[in-house]
Amino acid sequence: MYTGRIGYPLNELTNQDLINEELCYEVRLLEEPQEILFNLIKRFKERAAIVTSGQLSGMILLHMAYENKLPFRACTIDTLRLFPETYEFFDHIEAHYNIRIERITPEPEAVDRMVANHGEFLFFDSKQKQEYCCNIRKVEPMQRLLDTLDVWFSGLRRDQSSNRQSTPKAEIIEHKGRSILKVNPLADWPEARIWEYIHKHDIPVNPLMEPQKYGQYYESLGCVICTTPILPGEPKRAGRWRWQNAPSSDEENKKECGIHYAI
Repeated sequence: MYTGRIGYPLNELTNQDLINEELCYEVRLLEEPQEILFNLIKRFKERAAIVTSGQLSGMILLHMAYENKLPFRACTIDTLRLFPETYEFFDHIEAHYNIRIERITPEPEAVDRMVANHGEFLFFDSKQKQEYCCNIRKVEPMQRLLDTLDVWFSGLRRDQSSNRQSTPKAEIIEHKGRSILKVNPLADWPEARIWEYIHKHDIPVNPLMEPQKYGQYYESLGCVICTTPILPGEPKRAGRWRWQNAPSSDEENKKECGIHYAI
């Protein structure tokens, strides 16, 4: 793993000195996600965090980090409109791994102003209002979380949608004039491998993501109303903002809330 630029002892370098394309390249070369987590958490400590909504990939990352036996930060964006099952699941995960999940919530004043001006269910009115709601409840809290991070671990995978097929294992993003290393350790894992690892290691799964009646299940976890289960054969993003569904599956796969991709 990166040990510092030639001529500069590691302990004299700041985190910002270390976050560069050389580090990005070295992370991409590492085969094992658990090794990626170990090396980066050991170096960046509380300035690195796993950010997850409790979906399958995020749970694997939490499990791997726990097994590394290093203190680590686990965070989630709590929009205040998550499923009751999701809140119960987070409580279970905290007890299971003996960790505390940091819950970053939207600014109350911003939510009150949005609801007063547009109503509680503004996301039904137009795509623009849906994006505005996502910005208040998700993107802005994520930006505040990024203020505290130099390394952001995400559960993005290339098989989740056509819009995510080029997801890199590591990339540098800019945030308020400084660099953050965004790492997707499971970017190249297909869904079959995800489930295989979960079953092998007995990793807890949000019950919403298990197959339900008629084979429907939640492919992703978001807010109540804005997230619905999908049926076998549907695009993986079809359950998000279902009233916006388009005839083209390619369009379905482009639906994003703005945390990972600009909207």
